[in-house]
Amino acid sequence: MAKAKTQYVCSECGSVSSRWMGQCPDCKAWNTMVETVAESAGVNRMSQTQHHKALAQTAPVLSLADIEAIDVPRFGTGIEEFDRVLGGGLVAGGVVLIGGDPGIGKSTLLLQALANLASVRSTLYVSGEESGAQIALRAKRLAVDAKDLKLQAEIQLEKILGTLADLKPEVAVIDSIQTLYSDALTAAPGSVSQVRECAAQLTRVAKQTGVTIILVGHVTKEGALAGPRVLEHIVDTVLYFEGDTQSSFRLVRAIKNRFGAVNELGVFAMTEKGLKGVSNPSALFLSQHDSQVPGSCVMVTQEGTRPLLVEIQALVDASHLPNARRLSVGLEQNRLAMLLAVLHRHAGIAAFDQDVFINAVGGVKIAEPAADLAVLLAINSSMRNKPLPRGLVVFGEVGLAGEIRPAPRGQERLKEAAKLGFSTAIIPKANVPKQKIEGMNIISVERIDQAFSKLRELD
Repeated sequence: MAKAKTQYVCSECGSVSSRWMGQCPDCKAWNTMVETVAESAGVNRMSQTQHHKALAQTAPVLSLADIEAIDVPRFGTGIEEFDRVLGGGLVAGGVVLIGGDPGIGKSTLLLQALANLASVRSTLYVSGEESGAQIALRAKRLAVDAKDLKLQAEIQLEKILGTLADLKPEVAVIDSIQTLYSDALTAAPGSVSQVRECAAQLTRVAKQTGVTIILVGHVTKEGALAGPRVLEHIVDTVLYFEGDTQSSFRLVRAIKNRFGAVNELGVFAMTEKGLKGVSNPSALFLSQHDSQVPGSCVMVTQEGTRPLLVEIQALVDASHLPNARRLSVGLEQNRLAMLLAVLHRHAGIAAFDQDVFINAVGGVKIAEPAADLAVLLAINSSMRNKPLPRGLVVFGEVGLAGEIRPAPRGQERLKEAAKLGFSTAIIPKANVPKQKIEGMNIISVERIDQAFSKLRELD
């Protein structure tokens, strides 16, 4: 029997090479070339024929002005925080991809959502990783009513497509996309070609029949979704689970959403009965101190349409190493080095011989630059070993010239802080609201040195 020909496929971009290389010639990623069995010409012709058939019926060309713009109808899952991240609920014909670390709660959340939907809509749960008995045991442990929920333990794409055609469910969950394989390809399940082909076929079915499909995706050790990057481009919505598996809190963030806002955040607590939505997530990210402590500053960050209060903690200590350490958890480490340089140049506070540690309480990751001012005030508080005034909240971006730039949705941030009992705010001058917020003393600043002088006046 002739030996099957092999080829090397990049697990990041899908580039194909006849020999192994340490670096992919297309995406320049290192150590991503994986050996796979080359597809035969007959299989390639079969795949091309299927794609040509899918493209056989050409849609008519219309004028954009003649197309009626209507809101996309949605339906809720019965889990408020999940619906928030989705942009208000699921959309008929939409494809959602949800990824996260193993054991973080992806299958638990989707089983709860499908059990809620099963009482009013036809649903299907396709499991490629667990048996029906394992899922039934989980449903019993979660105490969900799953009597109307249909389940299929299958990994072959063609059989799953047949089930979707026969049952015609309104919502289907595929757990997970990396376990599926198509007979049209000879590659192993989880390979670039299999993941790309299975996702494309399921997306085509969703658009043609109107079934809402939710795909569960594995993640790599770096935290990115496993498989080709095109997987995220194919689907309509991409959700990521965040948080430590050792903690009881989980964060679900929208990275892409064609039907809603991106960077929307849902907060859940893991309990014995599954994931429960947290109505006041700001309480999770604020430490409960009996008295004010040095190195702690509260900021208001904006996650999608939701303002959240997060405590930024800083610890500054004398360094015993030639190069002082800079460690940041939940915030960008390179930005910390930049802020320390601004602190020295424009405020006269040097930390070149100090170890600086920054932490965002609660495991939340803050990507926006509006945390800059809070970081600098927390560092200064730790260096002076003097706590900031009680009831103080801040936000603002700090530039390299020492200026404090405005943050978007400033009024919503201030209203959220006032609602939670904060009485003083140091904010950029451009974010001062036109109407006074009751119970809030607003101090506007334009430069970092001005912010420190106003802070000394509060002391």
